[in-house]
Amino acid sequence: MMDNKEIIIKTLELAEQPLKAGEIAEKAGIDKKEVDKVIKVLKKEDLIVSPKNCYYSLKK
Repeated sequence: MMDNKEIIIKTLELAEQPLKAGEIAEKAGIDKKEVDKVIKVLKKEDLIVSPKNCYYSLKK
């Protein structure tokens, strides 16, 4: 089973544009609070970027 981090990374991979945390939560079927937590981790690990405020995408 994939953990939330993997699910969120996959969701961002499939997205054609940067997504807001709420959109990630909706598409991934994960609670938004959990998405916010994972986003912080992914930012620390330098795996995602925020091209504009509150939008996230995978680092190319």
